[in-house]
Amino acid sequence: MIELEGVPELVDPVMVAAFEGWNDAGDAASTAVAHLDREWKGEVFAALDAEDYYDFQVNRPTVFIEDGVRKVTWPTTRLSVVRVGGEKPRDLVLVRGIEPSMRWRSFCNELLGFAHELGVEMVVVLGALLGDTPHTRPVPISGTTSDADLARRMDLEETKYEGPTGIVGILQEACTHAGVPAVSLWAAVPHYVSQPPNPKATLALLNRLEDLIGVRVPLGELPEDARAWQVGVDQLAAEDTEVAEYVQSLEEARDTAELPEASGEAIAREFERYLRRRDGGGPGGHATADGGEGPAGTPFLRDNPSGRARPPKPPKAGGEDEESSED
Repeated sequence: MIELEGVPELVDPVMVAAFEGWNDAGDAASTAVAHLDREWKGEVFAALDAEDYYDFQVNRPTVFIEDGVRKVTWPTTRLSVVRVGGEKPRDLVLVRGIEPSMRWRSFCNELLGFAHELGVEMVVVLGALLGDTPHTRPVPISGTTSDADLARRMDLEETKYEGPTGIVGILQEACTHAGVPAVSLWAAVPHYVSQPPNPKATLALLNRLEDLIGVRVPLGELPEDARAWQVGVDQLAAEDTEVAEYVQSLEEARDTAELPEASGEAIAREFERYLRRRDGGGPGGHATADGGEGPAGTPFLRDNPSGRARPPKPPKAGGEDEESSED
């Protein structure tokens, strides 16, 4: 049994988790949780024992000097609490760490122990994957759950994924078996510009999380970072004719596939978010996920995992994506 001391009674708590590694293309998911922790000044109350879950030859500890004293930081997963005020206050339990190297079932059971002790009502796990999506369009976000009733109530997809999975999929499945409502939100990151950071994908995840749990997320400088990121990628893509042609083919495929949605649910969600931010006032102005900007440091185009020196030719009509989202 996990006993927590010094953690106040929480109001309608939701656990939001993200893990660096295989589930975190462009560092989009882990950066989203770090953003929440920073903007709401999260207070760390627990850290999992690194010795139990990490291979230190894979995730090495780091050494640093503080006030002349040499110290070591071990790879781990930390939990913090943020208090979200407003007319309808809601507290968040943030879980941020590295995908564990071993003992995944014990890892998930320990997190669920914290969730039980804190009275968590729902677990939301954030992830990001590489996909055939153009950087010039809104970032696709898929919301999935294993719970058919939850899928209907929250306008989510009931997961049908089969194949290799990461800790995001395992944690969601553990929640399902434990009777804890769980949702995964996945951002699709362009495979040809996978180098982190990707503030545009992070912004899209936060916007979707905002809709899902009904809180107004302060965005800080993230919208400006997202716009600068897109401008930087635009410039680099324009310098390579083959890349520019490939991006155009992705744009055409995306626009054709999503034309009906552009005039329906997507616009309705965007308008609702605009009204919510206007009524809430305060800092952190609204920005949609389709503007992308980069922090200092210019993004650059990278090959996809297949090792090809150039982007692949556009897939034939009816072809399947190389990657698809999982739970």
